[in-house]
Amino acid sequence: MNQKKINKILKENREIFEILENYDKTREFPFQRKKINLTLASATIKTLKKLREQTGKPISRIIEEKFIMN
Repeated sequence: MNQKKINKILKENREIFEILENYDKTREFPFQRKKINLTLASATIKTLKKLREQTGKPISRIIEEKFIMN
């Protein structure tokens, strides 16, 4: 394979190569999910449950979206 073709593949797939490079360093993918325990106020839990009912999304997704948006 010539260098021109290699550079083209690297350019087209830059994001994938960066994800794999980061995985080699951390052994974690950026889209990987982990379960944790949190302590929240009762009012916060009620609010999250209402949002879950309104949107149909799991509470974890609601929380993730709030962090990504801000």
